[in-house]
Amino acid sequence: MKTMDNALHGGEHRLDIRIYFEDTDAGGIVYHANYLRYAERARSEALRSLGVPHAQMVEVHDRMFVVRHAEIDYERPARLDDLITVATRVRRVSAATVTLDQMIRRGDETLVRIGLRLACVDRAGGRASRLPADMRAALVRMHEAGVPGGETGDGQRAVEGD
Repeated sequence: MKTMDNALHGGEHRLDIRIYFEDTDAGGIVYHANYLRYAERARSEALRSLGVPHAQMVEVHDRMFVVRHAEIDYERPARLDDLITVATRVRRVSAATVTLDQMIRRGDETLVRIGLRLACVDRAGGRASRLPADMRAALVRMHEAGVPGGETGDGQRAVEGD
């Protein structure tokens, strides 16, 4: 029996999630919007694993992340009682944005691919704001642990200067 995972593995964070009845439609298939909830949960746990929980970003720095752009590719459905894994990788970090790749798998089978760009904004006005230095450093470390040479795969630098 596989044990549940919530940990960093190199440059990838993995979070296991069990599919419950409340997650599915009448046919026992996960409702499409729930994959976004799983991805959000995995991003929050990835930040916590890096030692910079999102709550700290809000409380200490008065900033938060908002989803600026999302692309979702649904390849296969998850079903009632499946154990899925949400893998999160940092693709790019700039002064005020983070680009992530998230993959939802069941074992070795890819179910959903999600590409996200998160913007750091100030809590009061929702205006773009620089990432707090501790959070930016943690995200850069996560990225560098997973990608040799610090590139995105499309020839662009993954960590942009200040």
